[in-house]
Amino acid sequence: MATSVTPWWKALKIRQEILSASGQIDDVQMSLFAAVHGTGTARPPYADARYYGEITHPTARLVDLLTEIAIRIGAGSDYLKARSVTRLDQGMGGGKSHSCIGAYHLAADPDALLSTELGRQVAARAKSRGATLPTDLSNPQVVVLACDNMTPGAPVKEYDGPAVSLYERFLWRLFSRDYALYERYQPFWSDKHKIADALRAVNRPVLIIVDEVLDYIGNGLDGANRPDLSAQDMGFLRALLDVVNDVPHVAMLVVMIASDADKTALSTAAQHRRDDLNSLLERNGTPATVTEVGDFADILRRRLFDAEPAAEVVAATAALYEPVLTDRAWTKQVWDAIGADWRGRWGQEVAACYPFHPMLMDLAKEEWSKVTGFQRVRSTIRIFAATVYAQQERGKADEWVPALIGPGDLPLSDSAVREAILGSGLVEDERTIANYRSLAEIEIVNHDQTSGAARRQDLGREPLMWSHGNPRAAERAATYIFLASVVGTLRPTRGRGASAPEVKAATSIPDVAYTVTDADTVVAELVDPDRGLTALEILPGQGNNKPAHYYLSTRLTHRMLVSSIRRTITDTERDAVLAEFAKQYASTGPFREPKFVSADLSRTPTEVLVGAGLDTAHTTRLVVLDPAQFSLRNGAEAATLEALNAATGLGQGPSQLPVQWASSAVYAVVNTQRRAQARNLASEYLARSKALAAPEVQADDELKATGTRELASARDQLEKAIKRAYQHIAFVAQPDPDGERYLDQHTFDDDTLTALNGTMVWKALADRDKVFDKGQFGAKALLHNLRNQDYGKTLSDLRAAFYSAPRLPLLYGGDQDLQQAVFDAVTAGELAIVDGAGTAVAVTAPGQINLASAGLRIARPTSPDCATCGQPAHQGACAINMTAAGTGTTTAGESDGQAASPGNPGGSTTTAAGGAASMGASAGAVATPGGRGAAAAASAAEKSVAFSFTSNMMSGGHAADGFAALFRALYVALDERKISYMQGTINIVVDAAIAEDDLAPLLSDLGLTATVRDM
Repeated sequence: MATSVTPWWKALKIRQEILSASGQIDDVQMSLFAAVHGTGTARPPYADARYYGEITHPTARLVDLLTEIAIRIGAGSDYLKARSVTRLDQGMGGGKSHSCIGAYHLAADPDALLSTELGRQVAARAKSRGATLPTDLSNPQVVVLACDNMTPGAPVKEYDGPAVSLYERFLWRLFSRDYALYERYQPFWSDKHKIADALRAVNRPVLIIVDEVLDYIGNGLDGANRPDLSAQDMGFLRALLDVVNDVPHVAMLVVMIASDADKTALSTAAQHRRDDLNSLLERNGTPATVTEVGDFADILRRRLFDAEPAAEVVAATAALYEPVLTDRAWTKQVWDAIGADWRGRWGQEVAACYPFHPMLMDLAKEEWSKVTGFQRVRSTIRIFAATVYAQQERGKADEWVPALIGPGDLPLSDSAVREAILGSGLVEDERTIANYRSLAEIEIVNHDQTSGAARRQDLGREPLMWSHGNPRAAERAATYIFLASVVGTLRPTRGRGASAPEVKAATSIPDVAYTVTDADTVVAELVDPDRGLTALEILPGQGNNKPAHYYLSTRLTHRMLVSSIRRTITDTERDAVLAEFAKQYASTGPFREPKFVSADLSRTPTEVLVGAGLDTAHTTRLVVLDPAQFSLRNGAEAATLEALNAATGLGQGPSQLPVQWASSAVYAVVNTQRRAQARNLASEYLARSKALAAPEVQADDELKATGTRELASARDQLEKAIKRAYQHIAFVAQPDPDGERYLDQHTFDDDTLTALNGTMVWKALADRDKVFDKGQFGAKALLHNLRNQDYGKTLSDLRAAFYSAPRLPLLYGGDQDLQQAVFDAVTAGELAIVDGAGTAVAVTAPGQINLASAGLRIARPTSPDCATCGQPAHQGACAINMTAAGTGTTTAGESDGQAASPGNPGGSTTTAAGGAASMGASAGAVATPGGRGAAAAASAAEKSVAFSFTSNMMSGGHAADGFAALFRALYVALDERKISYMQGTINIVVDAAIAEDDLAPLLSDLGLTATVRDM
C-alpha cells in the first residue's frame, strides 16, 4: 500500500466503548428500559441524550419520526400538523428500540437532544413544515411502558407502585406517582372520557411510548392466567388508541412487529389479542420505519468512529484504486462480469462507505439484509465493529491491512468476527453454525493464523512482485466463498455460492502489480481438488456468461438444507406460488367462464380490478382474485372492498363506473389471516422444491427419497391451506326488487368448502337466492320473477336481464334454462311471444326460441274477451298494444352498473321511429295511439304522452327556458325510474363543439346512431 496515503486505521478513531470491549460491542442492542431506569453501572452511555445524539446518524426516516412527535407535543396550535399515533413494525434489528430511546430523549431532555445534529435536523424539518418548536417542547410528560420488561399481574413496586394492570401502571407513570390522582382515575380502565381527562389532568404535553407490546399481550397475558386482567388490559389499549387522537398535544409511539415479520409462536388466545391490537393500530396509527438499506454506511461510521474522516484522505484512498478499476483485463474479466455498478461512481461510493469497500457494503445491503433472520442494523454493526478492531490491531502490529476493508477482509481468525457472522442470523441452524465454525478454522484460517488450507497457501507461496502488497490473497478469496456460502444455499440475487469473477474481485488490491492472471492463479490453487479447499463444491461454468460457482458444503441434513433455502425465498416468489395453486385448483362448476385477476403491486387494487376486462356479456363468471393483492377481514380489507365496489359499478364519486354485467360475476377472495398461514406453507413448499433440485440431494438416494416424500406432503398441506384460505365470495345483490343493489358477501365457515370450487359457490349462492340451482328454474319461476314492465321486452332484453339485473337470480343452465322456461310457459298458455305487429308467434321447441332476437317480445296471453280491442279471444297481445314493427322497448333501471348508466340504459335497444317523442305505459296498462283507450286506460297506473315540436331557439329566451324545464322534468322522471318506455326522433341544430364533444360520446354509449351534417 502506498505510504503517501494515511491508512484508515490511523485516519479514524474507533469509539472507546468498542476498544474497551475488544471489538465486541455490547450495547448495539439498545434497551429502552435501561435508558429510562438504568442506574450506576447498569445505566448505559446512550441513556445520556447528548451521547445518544452523537452516536446516532440522523437518517431521513428517524428525523421524520421525531419531527412528527415534536410537532404533536410541543408545537402549540400547530400540533394538528402531525399524526398522533405511530407504529414501528419492522423486524428485528431494524432500529425500533433506538428510535424509542430517541423519542424518549426528545421529550424527557429536549434541550440536550435538540442541541445535537439529530435534534437540529428535527427542528429544521419542523420549521420547513411551518411549525416552530420551543427548546423545552413545553415541558412534556413521558410515559414509558417497556412491555418487554413487564410481567402481567406481577408489578415491580420500584416502578409500578400500587399498580397491577397495564392501565394502572400507565396512570402511575402519567401522574409521576401522585397517589391522589392515580386513585381518582383508577376504576376507569376502559372509559375513553376518563382516560382523556387523565391525559389533560397533567396540564402538560404527553408522550406515550409502548415498547414491544406483544411481549405483554401475547403469551405474557397467557402466563398470568387471569381472564379479568386480559380483558382490562385489552380494553385499556383499545380505549387509549382511540383517545390519543382526540386530546391535543398527546403523541403515542407503539412498537409491535408486523405479523408477517414476527415468527413468535402464540397461543390461540394470544393470536386473537394480537389480531385485535393489529386492527386497532391499522385503524388509528401510521406505520413507520426508521432505517433503510441505503443508511447502512452512514449508521456504521457514526456508530463505530467518533469523527468523520478527512476528505483529502478519502479522496487519496479512492485514487489508489483507479488504475486497477480502469485496467482493461480486470474490467473485461472481473468488473463487468460481477456487475460492479459502484465502479462508475467510485469517488462518491468510497466517500459514503469509507473505510469499507463498496463491494462489501453492497454485499451487506443487497444480500445479507434480504435474508430472513438477519438483523439488519444490529448484526451489521457487530460484524463490522469486530472487523475494524481486529484490522486496526493488525495495523498497530505492523501487519498488512487493506486500504479499504473488502468482502474478503473479515478476519475469520478473530473469534469475535467469526461469531458475529455466525450469530447474525445469516445461519439459523445450530448444527450448521457449528459446521461452518469448523470449516472456517480448517479450510480458511485458524485462530493463531498459522493454519487453515487457504492460510497455508499464502504462507507457503514463493515471493512474487505482489506478495508484500497482497499477502493474504488466498485467505481473502476463501473468506468471500465462506460469506457467499453462509448467506444460504441459494443467494437471493446471484445464484448459488460465489462466482469465479467475484472471488477474484475479493482478492484485488490497489496495485497494478497484482494482475488478473495472478488472481486466476490464486483462485485455481484454492479450488484445486487435490491442494485446495477439501469441503469446496464446484458448479461448473458454461461459457463466458455463466462462470463457475464455488461454495463450502457442510453436508447438511435435508431439514437443515430446507431451512437454509427457506430464508432466501422472496415474498414475490412465495406469492407467485399461491397464485399458481389458486389458478390450478379453481373449478367453474355451473359458471360458464373462469377468470383469474393477477396482482400488480405497482397499481392500486381498484386500478387492477377495473382494468382486468371482467364485464363479459351473457356469461356467468367465477372471478378468482390474486391473494397477493386482494383479501378480506382482519382490518386489511378496505382496499379490496373499494376495488370490488368499483368493478361492480357500485363505487362512489370518481370510482362510479358504468358496468353492465356485474350481476353475473362472483368473486372468490382469500381471507387475510388464512392467507398468512398459506404464505408460510408456500415458503415451505418452495424451499422443499428447491432443496430437492439441489445437486447434493440429487446425488444422495436417501436425501432424494426424503426430499420427494416431504415435497409431496408440503404440496398437500399447501393445497388444503389455499382452499381453506379462499373463504369469501362477493357478489352484487338486490333482494328487494325495488331496493338498492349492494355488494353482498358469503363466508364459508366449513373448512371443507372453498370459494375456489364453482359448484360449492353455486350451492351457497342458491341458499342466498342469488342463483337457481339445477332443476329449480321453470315456467313458474320465470313468471314469478317477471314484473309488469318486463312484459313487452324483447327476447334479447329478457336474456340480458338475467345476466345484468341483480334482482333476477342467475340460471344454472344459462340460456338453455331460459329457453326451456319460456317454451314451457308459452306451451301452458301463461306467456306469449309476439312479433313487432303484436301477432303471436308459434313455438314448437325450446331451441326455436331465439334469445338474441330484438324483434320478438314476450307478452301476457289475452283473456277470452280482450279488454283493449273488444275483439274475440285471440292468442298473444292485441296489435293495438304494440308500437311499429321492429321497434324495441326500453325499461329503465335494468342495467347492471350505476342506475340508468350511460353505457346501457335499461340493457335494451331503442330505435328511432316517426317524428315525435313519446313515453308510454308498460304491459298491463298499455297506451293506445293518440292517447285513446277504453276503460282499461282510465284506471291505468301509467299514461302515454306523445308530442311533436319544432321551435326556433334563436328567437328568444322563453322557448329555450321552456324546453329546458321540459327536459329537466324528463330527466327527473328517468332518474326516479318513472318512465318505462321511450320512442322518438329528435332533430336539433346545435353548436359544433357540443355535437362532437358532448353529444356524440353519449349517443355512442347508448348504442344510438346519429346523423350529423354541417349546416
